[in-house]
Amino acid sequence: MSESESRSKTSSDADAILTAGYRHFVIVISGPSGAGKSSFVHELLRLHPDLVYSVSATSRPRREHEVEGADYFFLERDDFRARIERGEFAEWAEVHGELYGTLRAQIDQALAARRNVLLDIDVQGGRAVRRIYADGVFLFILPPSLARLEERLRGRGTDSEERIRLRLENARREIALAHEYDYAVVNDEWDAAARKVDAILTAETCRASRLIRPRAGA
Repeated sequence: MSESESRSKTSSDADAILTAGYRHFVIVISGPSGAGKSSFVHELLRLHPDLVYSVSATSRPRREHEVEGADYFFLERDDFRARIERGEFAEWAEVHGELYGTLRAQIDQALAARRNVLLDIDVQGGRAVRRIYADGVFLFILPPSLARLEERLRGRGTDSEERIRLRLENARREIALAHEYDYAVVNDEWDAAARKVDAILTAETCRASRLIRPRAGA
C-alpha cells in the first residue's frame, strides 16, 4: 500500500468511527427490596429518553389495571415453560409459584435499534444476564445500613412482620454478593445517589471500547 493509500484508509477509518457511534448495551440494576431501585429506574428513564425499559414476562394472571406489554407480557404457564426450553429467556425465576423472566428477543430488538436496555432484576437474574450480555453494565444499589433499610420497609406499611424479616434476610444475602457487580452506589441521600447513577450511565456511553470500529478490509 502506498503512502497516499495509507493516509486515505486512515482518514476513511476515522470517518467510519466518528459516524458509527458506539455499541449499545444492557444496564442491570439490582439491590435489596427497599433500597430504592424503582426510583433510580424512573429517574434514568426520565433523563435518557433513548433508554428502553425491559418489560418482564410472567405466568400470573393479569390484574384489572395492568396493560399487556407495558406492565408485563402475560403468558400461559405452558407457553412460558416451552419458551424456557427453547432458550428464549435471558433470565427467569419462579416466585411465589408464578414464573417471571426477561425475554431475550426484547433485549436484542432494542439493541439492534441502537437503544440501551434497562433491567431491574435480582442478583440471580443479573448473573444469568451477564453470561449472555458480558459487555453490559451491572449496578448494585446499597442501603446506607440494614437499620435504615428496615426503617424503610416498615415505613411502607404494606408488609407483615414475617414478610419484613424475610426481606431483611434476603437483603443480607444479596448485599454479600454486591462485589459481583461493576458499580455499587449507596442510596443514603437520593439526589446525590441519583447523580452518581446517571454519571455511570453517561460515562459508559463514552467508553472507548464501545466505539464501533470498521471491519478489517472494509
